[in-house]
Amino acid sequence: MLKGKKILLCVTGSIASYKSVLLVRLLVKNGAEVQVIMTDAAKDFIAPLTFSTLSQNNVLSELSNEEGWANHVMLGRWANVILIAPASCNTIARIAHGFCDNLLQAVYLSATVPVFVAPAMDEDMWLHPATRQNIETLKKNGNKIINVNKGELASGLTGEGRMAEPEEILKELETFFSAASDLKGKVALVTAGPTYEAIDPVRFIGNHSSGKMGIAIAKELQSRGANVRLILGPTNLDVPSGVDSVKVTSADEMYDATFNNFATVDIIVMAAAVADFKPEKIADQKIKKGPRQTLSIKLAKTRDILARAGELKSKKQILVGFALETEKGNDNALAKLSAKNADLIVLNSLEDEGAGFGHDTNKISVFAREGKVVHFEKKSKQEVAADIVDIIINLKK
Repeated sequence: MLKGKKILLCVTGSIASYKSVLLVRLLVKNGAEVQVIMTDAAKDFIAPLTFSTLSQNNVLSELSNEEGWANHVMLGRWANVILIAPASCNTIARIAHGFCDNLLQAVYLSATVPVFVAPAMDEDMWLHPATRQNIETLKKNGNKIINVNKGELASGLTGEGRMAEPEEILKELETFFSAASDLKGKVALVTAGPTYEAIDPVRFIGNHSSGKMGIAIAKELQSRGANVRLILGPTNLDVPSGVDSVKVTSADEMYDATFNNFATVDIIVMAAAVADFKPEKIADQKIKKGPRQTLSIKLAKTRDILARAGELKSKKQILVGFALETEKGNDNALAKLSAKNADLIVLNSLEDEGAGFGHDTNKISVFAREGKVVHFEKKSKQEVAADIVDIIINLKK
């Protein structure tokens, strides 16, 4: 599974760096090409010659020296994955906050590939609120955290904080590359963000959707090997690199963009918060307040994208809808599942703290046909996206 894969291993200052020596040996033995970056602190524990000998590549540690410039941008694009192992408490804090004063940090900030982080530190440092917050920031930014182990620590104490064993890290990478081919050859369509329904040239009816959940799903589908088309409502968020996108404003525009190539897609995820109503008439000019005390706007229903998708979908297509509820969430989700002919309905409720619009986290329940439901705890939206895609993949098996 690792044959021909390019692994950029970043080693930081930690006693656990001796495990990285064994890790390089395992990676090379399994056919991977390994390039090692060491921080200055890491050299206090392991000589660069050890890594260069095992990897058969020169070790990099400086942004520039008398021999030239280490192109951090190209390094971040050369690899299939970047692995920071061990990741010290200091390095975790610095990359979480965007510091850029060594080669490792410059490569991390330039990376366009998945980043794995294998923490290593004493238990008190690992459990400190600042570290917990930094770990959550890294997760929110899409990094993959390799769980620490519990055992004897460098301090002589026993507790959490030991870096995962080389064999465990190898397994994580093998699982990742295996998952990356789960949806190879499949085409996925994702809608995300709000829609804005014009009242006049400057005003609109809208909602608070940020598009974060849909974008996270598009990114996750892409990481599993799918070709992804993202139909994105008004948002300031960036489209993931490599994802085809169409930007729209209104519900009508999202409807048309969705069904332009609907028959050619395998997976449809309707994560957008599409307006249910729009003004029946749009004023040509800005409506002035004037002496009037009130203003009435007659609303008309928008076309139901999810319902139409349910009517058109073939037996080979998987259709996923979303339900954001403020009350009777389970009942409403089940009703929507049936009424829209969806395969899955993802429920999130504004009654749950940290769920819904604008948050970096979400708490969902996924309803499937025949009354099956899976409840999840609150997680980062990227982790939620992974849970949703896992369920989609299981449906296709």
